[in-house]
Amino acid sequence: MTRSRGRLASTLAKTATAAVAAAAVLLGGAAPARADTVRDYEYWLGDYGFTTAWNTTKGKGVTVAIIDTGVNGNVAELRGAVAGGTDVSGLGTPDGQTPVGDPEESGHGTMVASLLAGRGTGEGTGVIGVAPEAELLTVSVAFGQDTGAEKSNDEQIAEGVRWAVDNGADVINMSLTRNTRDWPESWDEAFTYAFEHDVVVVAAAGNRGSGTAEVGAPATIPGVLAVAGVDKQKNASLGASSQGITLGVAAPSEDLVGVRPDGRVVIWDGTSAATPLVSGLVALVRAEFPELDAANVINRVIRTADPNGHEVPSPLYGYGLIDPVPALEADVEEVEANPLGSLEEWITLHRRASSTTAPTDSPETEIVPIADPPPPADEGTATLLPTPWTLAYITVPLSLVAGFGTLAALLGIGATRHTRRTVRIREQ
Repeated sequence: MTRSRGRLASTLAKTATAAVAAAAVLLGGAAPARADTVRDYEYWLGDYGFTTAWNTTKGKGVTVAIIDTGVNGNVAELRGAVAGGTDVSGLGTPDGQTPVGDPEESGHGTMVASLLAGRGTGEGTGVIGVAPEAELLTVSVAFGQDTGAEKSNDEQIAEGVRWAVDNGADVINMSLTRNTRDWPESWDEAFTYAFEHDVVVVAAAGNRGSGTAEVGAPATIPGVLAVAGVDKQKNASLGASSQGITLGVAAPSEDLVGVRPDGRVVIWDGTSAATPLVSGLVALVRAEFPELDAANVINRVIRTADPNGHEVPSPLYGYGLIDPVPALEADVEEVEANPLGSLEEWITLHRRASSTTAPTDSPETEIVPIADPPPPADEGTATLLPTPWTLAYITVPLSLVAGFGTLAALLGIGATRHTRRTVRIREQ
């Protein structure tokens, strides 16, 4: 789920999209940024409190699996970050570190990894992730049709989830979408396996700008922490996010920087980029509260999210914007079950009920579309847009004054004309 845009070069590279019936990642090329400006572009580190949260933890001791196009652990920002990997596509290398797929799209996994656990390239330089001491596992997957992979996208994802669980993942990052709310039965087993082994699964909502109007699987699977995207003004992103009732939290999804497998630093958009920010926060919480199970880790992340003036939970923002410092410091009452639902119960209600001869009266929950939020106003035009306050205290009063003023002016003009006529008659 990515829309990449070069901001620091004279040209933009072509945006590429791989959206298939089984799974998709969306990304495009972007031009490199100068190394000495990279850290300055990571606005979310300060704006969302990650730099303050690092005084508590940087994610050491937590392992995050990235199921994607592969992560090149040899780029400067990721040296020492990748603890293991595999390839489930049959097209990469056994360690999962050789990017697979189209040359433009194959950098997706490395870009995701850098946002999550990048180490930087020195003091104050290079891309640093939100959990810069977490360890990574890489599972390379071939997205798209006619890739030459022996297994379908669905089969690859299911196998990748199981491998990640068996190899010690505490968190699984899935910056991908199936572009449909439904998922295959093989995912029932794979995701149930992850939940049974206390793994937090974080998935991208998808991007309206790439044709995904509603949240798609795996972000629709009960128990998965689904990620929506917001712009730099913290408004729901028009192009780099989707909407749906399964959203958990929202995170920045515009003007994010990432590292490609060749070491280039690029700026990109999409919930693919927002998802590792949330996975990184989950890693920080797991590092600080190792005694908490996955359900309570998720609960802590969503209960401390910032509503930012919105009524939550919302089909645009979930429970609100991620807020790292409260997630690590606030008192949060523990829960006994995942607040985002139970896949096991869903399977019982839908899969098993549909396999019996008696029909079920419990249809799948319908997502009711709502209008996309309007784009934020430019500073130069902000005062021209009416708000409840301006309508009550400025627009209406001014309208009344203008109305009475116009009436007075008309009466004045009439009186003047009448006086002139009277004078002329007398003169005659």
